Amino acid sequence: MMPPASKVEGPGVDVAIPCYQYGRFLRQCVTSVLAQGVPGVRVLIIDNASTDDSLEVAQQLAHENAAVEVVAHRRNIGPHASFNEAVDWAARKYFLLLCADDQSAPGALGRAVAVMERHPEVALTYGAAALLRPGQPPPAAEGGAGAGAWRILSGEALLARFCASAVCHVAGCTAIVRTEVQKQVGYYRPAMAHTDDFEMWMRFACRGSAAETAAVQGVLRAHETSQTALACPQHRWDILHCEEAFTSFFANEGGRLADARRWRRLARRSLGERAYWSAMAHLARGEVAEVPALLGMAVARSPASVILPPVSYLFRRQDARARLKHVLSFGSFG
Repeated sequence: MMPPASKVEGPGVDVAIPCYQYGRFLRQCVTSVLAQGVPGVRVLIIDNASTDDSLEVAQQLAHENAAVEVVAHRRNIGPHASFNEAVDWAARKYFLLLCADDQSAPGALGRAVAVMERHPEVALTYGAAALLRPGQPPPAAEGGAGAGAWRILSGEALLARFCASAVCHVAGCTAIVRTEVQKQVGYYRPAMAHTDDFEMWMRFACRGSAAETAAVQGVLRAHETSQTALACPQHRWDILHCEEAFTSFFANEGGRLADARRWRRLARRSLGERAYWSAMAHLARGEVAEVPALLGMAVARSPASVILPPVSYLFRRQDARARLKHVLSFGSFG
């Protein structure tokens, strides 16, 4: 099912903020959007029957600023239903889905709008994500000549990077998209609890180009209940979640690509090679419990890796230099 093809309004940005039990973070999240001074910004807070003060904070924010709207659900409809409700609501030219415990980086909206206005073929923009730990101040506005530097990637190049690394390098809090394309791409799929956004960005790659920047475009907050904090340290689960995203993509939109079989084979091989290097990193750290499962995954997906270490995979990663340094110094590799 596709979202309604509602008329897209002027060059503003619609920012949807699903919230459940994040009243303590909600004001900072909303302020991070409104403080950027971009004209035509609307904010929709979707409260999922929170039992803390989330709804009170949301209503106070709406009272203070006419650009803020609130939807209050009587029961928790779950994250995916909230995400898709936001997709239905979006009507301005550009769209950002921002979790209530994260933030938009200073200047992020203006930078993304500017590059998409200059490049109408760009459907998706993203950048670096800063990690905000407890007690740390949020990042300052980007400065210097590199703050506005963007690299345009064709959709094919973006998909090639995803398949060649088996890693999602697009943080959701940084992903500002063209609303018209979001309507065409459709809804988030609830079958993927952890990599629904990864699968979404692959669908975007079928619809247009992407623009990436080294500038910080979003802020991920690390706290006791965040996805960042809850991320499983055993990398095989993250690899399996990424495999779910590839499986869904190639069973749907990706399966209609002219080179679908080649892309699928590359993704499967990369998943195996990623598992191999994760096993080596665990072994180097003396964390042997996960090694058999990771090596089993490697053999099943990339049998050649047990004969010849897949060194080429290290260089297919966007973060190749840093990751290779970690591997050689017995650091982590996932």
